[in-house]
Amino acid sequence: MIILAATPIGNLGDASRRLIEALANAEVIASEDTRTTIHLMRALGVENRPRLIALHEHNETEKAAELVELARDGDVLVLTDAGMPAISDPGFPLVAAAAAAGVTVTALPGPSAVLTALAVSGLPTDRFVFEGFLPRKGRAAHLRSLAAEPRTLVFFESPHRIADALADVAAEFGPDRRVAVCRELTKLHEEVARGTAAELAERFAEGTRGEICLVVEGAPARASDLPTALAEVQSLVESGVRLKDAAADVAAATGLPKRELYEAALRARRE
Repeated sequence: MIILAATPIGNLGDASRRLIEALANAEVIASEDTRTTIHLMRALGVENRPRLIALHEHNETEKAAELVELARDGDVLVLTDAGMPAISDPGFPLVAAAAAAGVTVTALPGPSAVLTALAVSGLPTDRFVFEGFLPRKGRAAHLRSLAAEPRTLVFFESPHRIADALADVAAEFGPDRRVAVCRELTKLHEEVARGTAAELAERFAEGTRGEICLVVEGAPARASDLPTALAEVQSLVESGVRLKDAAADVAAATGLPKRELYEAALRARRE
């Protein structure tokens, strides 16, 4: 089978017993950087010498078929440099290929920068969306497309670009949108800075160091009357969105009951 194994995102003490056992018993390990894997095994006191295969963003598609065939005869342990494989890291093409070939895929759960940042951000955690790394080009336009998203947003960002990213959040989402900059999570110099987009844009104007998760509050529900909201639902349906999904999206954005919008749209269809 294919075994996706989460590795520490900073603190080695977060390595699970299952991860250590898997490393000790593995015959084949596919990893984002084999040097990082060797260092991890040494740091954890694992003396095993498995076959190491590099699996990174530049070769993961072509390596997927090879690894799937290897997994037919034995387990293939898959690691990234930190966190869970396939989550904004190599792994997705391999999982897709394994699923298509009928090869079992399982996971050894563990550290996740996304969930850790969300949990400590102080922002709503009941509904969220992970957007990965903000694009280097067209970042403002990308953020503009998310300005009305009601769920909490989680991004990865470079320490050298965090100042510009926060300035763009303030410009596109409004200066008072709440954000949290979560830096060096689980490491010695862990920092969680909370405030408005404008406040943190000023605070991090000179940039910073370390690995960063940026958590951004979702858009507040906007007030709307039923006829206006119904028109939005109908517009979404005309663009190809299912009625149920359209009603849910508009309800989340306006604060109106989803059932009321759905039933109003059905009545409008019959009239």
